[in-house]
Amino acid sequence: MSRRKAREYALQILYQYDLTKEKPDRETFEIFWKEHNVDDTIKSFTEDIVTGTLKNLKEIDRLISSVTEHWELQRMAVVDRNILRAATYELLYRDDIPAAVTINEAIEIAKKYSSRESASFINGLLDRITRDIKKRLH
Repeated sequence: MSRRKAREYALQILYQYDLTKEKPDRETFEIFWKEHNVDDTIKSFTEDIVTGTLKNLKEIDRLISSVTEHWELQRMAVVDRNILRAATYELLYRDDIPAAVTINEAIEIAKKYSSRESASFINGLLDRITRDIKKRLH
């Protein structure tokens, strides 16, 4: 199993949260993992993305909104919004993952679960977010 699969699982859980507004708890994860036979590394990475994204959701959404032009976050496709949220979490809080890897993974997941147009849209926004983060650090 790869980290991409973990990111795909995180997208599924974040998508569910976005629709229900019920934060996943330990039981939610246990039920999810019963349906998916994966090792602890994938579980851990998935859960880190989900819990980290939700814990920092206001900051993440504010950052995404700051780089969108003429797009309200709530009007984006649910899949695209949550790909952006998870990737933005990685860009902000996972120094161990190069930005280029995070962006590439988000693009590939968008191609699989959304559309080619969404992949380009996500790429552009994540590039802007990366530049914003770098400006803050310098």
